[in-house]
Amino acid sequence: MMGELALRYPRNSLVVSTGAYPGAAASDAQFPQIVDRIGVRATRLRTLQGLTAWTWRAGSLAHRTRPRFTWCGELKPAGYPARWLKGRHGVPYGVIVYGTELLLLDAKIQRWTARHLLGRAAVVVAISDWTARLARSVLERLGCAGLARGVEVVPLGTTPEHFRPGVDAREVRERYGLDGGRWLLTVARLEWHKGIDTVIKALPAVRAAHPGTRYAVAGVGDRGPQLEQLARDLGLGDAVRFLGAVPDADLPALYNAADLYVGASRRHDLLVEGFGISLVEASACGLAVVGGRSGGVPDAVREGETGILVDPDDPAAIAAGINRLLADDSLRQGLGAAGRRAVETFYNWDRVVKDLIRIDAAFRLPAPPGAP
Repeated sequence: MMGELALRYPRNSLVVSTGAYPGAAASDAQFPQIVDRIGVRATRLRTLQGLTAWTWRAGSLAHRTRPRFTWCGELKPAGYPARWLKGRHGVPYGVIVYGTELLLLDAKIQRWTARHLLGRAAVVVAISDWTARLARSVLERLGCAGLARGVEVVPLGTTPEHFRPGVDAREVRERYGLDGGRWLLTVARLEWHKGIDTVIKALPAVRAAHPGTRYAVAGVGDRGPQLEQLARDLGLGDAVRFLGAVPDADLPALYNAADLYVGASRRHDLLVEGFGISLVEASACGLAVVGGRSGGVPDAVREGETGILVDPDDPAAIAAGINRLLADDSLRQGLGAAGRRAVETFYNWDRVVKDLIRIDAAFRLPAPPGAP
């Protein structure tokens, strides 16, 4: 998400402070901003060494650039250097929250973090209405009623120029073995809260109504072996195709190779879908969506307009939703077309960044005398 901000904020209006990773120099060249990478790998920023180096570097940058506001793309670890800049230099900061980190706070696992990082922010931005309700609840329990009342909601988006209908899918079909027949698609990490297991359990009922329908899953994760075993146990064989990690460049064609997108995310322990970027990517490609009525998914799927919502814990409900759309070409295509329009007019990064620019303008420090 922060990369999308860096691409779309006015040129040279941001300083991006982050960790290092191989090949970073090549990707940094695309941004119209200063990208300052500390000498710690991005994956190590949560360590004591990483946080110390990041905080020191952030202070050095603040002396040189005199920032008026700081965005934290996530509460941890970015909140630590932002909180230090607030205390040392008086720079206000905003925190973007997603859902799972708030469930951890709500479970009192990280109450100190909530009080000292989230509670000291100038503004909290939630990526969905559901996330906002959870953020307000956490903040109220921390005694931050004013901050709770001011939680902003900025649903996420995608890039309609990249994800679009009409992308030639023949090469991707051949590469991933998506030959013939109807294909359902999920693009997600292979984790329980993504609901992939429930879709697999729903597939026999789908195939009974629509023979030959198959299910492609793009992604990697810890639950891969169990999900593959579940498909075997249900006798689905080649009806479920695990594609592994699919490069971003292949995703538009992959969406175009599918007939219907299924994102049956649900809450599992302290994991939940705060919004669901893949849902709006599918919509951008003109696919109708079957989404789980859970977490922030209803913010990404407009029920009856861009897709339908179902109980993500019930394989029968998921099968019924899929069967309804597979049986009605006109309905399915209409939902897909409406999804594309929704992305063009609302679920896009240009709108997201305009919202965030409006928010930080309300909280940033005044410009020094003589500044443009």
